[in-house]
Amino acid sequence: MPIHAQLSVLEGAQQFAALGDFKLQSGAVIRDFRIGYRTLGRLNVEKSNAVLWCTALGGRSEGLLNYVGHQNVLDPDRYFIILVDAIGNGVSSSPSNSKAQPLLEFPPFTIRDMVEAEHRLVTGVLHLQHLHAVLGVSMGGMQTFEWAVAYPEFMDLAIPLLGSPQSTSADKLLWAAEIHAIELDPAWHNGNPTGTLTSGPKLAGEIHEMNLTSPAYRASHTPPAAFEVFLADTRKEWGGDGGAASDLIRQREAIMALDIPGEYGFTLRQAAARVRAKMLIVVSPEDHMVNPAPAIEFAEARGAPLVKLDSPCGHISLACISAGPLVAQFLKDPASVHSQTLVDSAAPR
Repeated sequence: MPIHAQLSVLEGAQQFAALGDFKLQSGAVIRDFRIGYRTLGRLNVEKSNAVLWCTALGGRSEGLLNYVGHQNVLDPDRYFIILVDAIGNGVSSSPSNSKAQPLLEFPPFTIRDMVEAEHRLVTGVLHLQHLHAVLGVSMGGMQTFEWAVAYPEFMDLAIPLLGSPQSTSADKLLWAAEIHAIELDPAWHNGNPTGTLTSGPKLAGEIHEMNLTSPAYRASHTPPAAFEVFLADTRKEWGGDGGAASDLIRQREAIMALDIPGEYGFTLRQAAARVRAKMLIVVSPEDHMVNPAPAIEFAEARGAPLVKLDSPCGHISLACISAGPLVAQFLKDPASVHSQTLVDSAAPR
């Protein structure tokens, strides 16, 4: 096999970095911590083309490979791309895979803890002292906000998509309801599962699906006669053992605790003033899962271009409106991107 073919096989492969005992912001410790990641493309001589993409809630770096390519959001011929698995996603150290601290013995962690682990990966393992950009969707967007405030000089660009710098009460209510639904499962047994969880996660899935899009989207995409099939399909995707349920709970707790201004004793506008990176902030006004108000206020305070996705698709508006070309343009030429509204042309009006 030619050398270039061998390199192409290895590019994007799952890798792990062992970081030893990892101390959290709370003072608790994740023992034998390891973080999962993938890299694609090559670092240039100046080490100025590295881009870090953070995973969403429950997401894995494998899923981000779909957005990397010559005709996609990130071009591996242009950038050195780092796809990183967040704490608790079942790949990096998580309640489901920890031998030393299984299930809810695994300590609660925060979005800031995710970022600190990623910072150690980038600096201590990949030996980079600067990034061209950090980006992510949903919980990945939350990590992006955290990166921009915690390490304001570390990146040139920060692109949070459908994320937030601060969880509102509406957000917290959603995540608390999903956690409580899981805990209602008869097999959960106060965090010491006695078997497969069957009803609790499925109820959490119904709550999740109800908030993932808007009422208008669900009404137009699921006729009443098709509801039972839709509901059955939704419930099929949720379930599993205590490990998977513990991952779901711990990542949701991290989102509920998200309060970047509160970390510093600042107002949200003061937190935005710390940022030195150029930002592109993308929100959906119809988002019922991550309230867009804090991100909008952050963009206004920062003077950053704000892109609104006008779609009933809500939190999955990026699947209904292609913002990829705009993100790619911002990565190349930030000054050329301005605040705007992208309209879902397929949505009923």
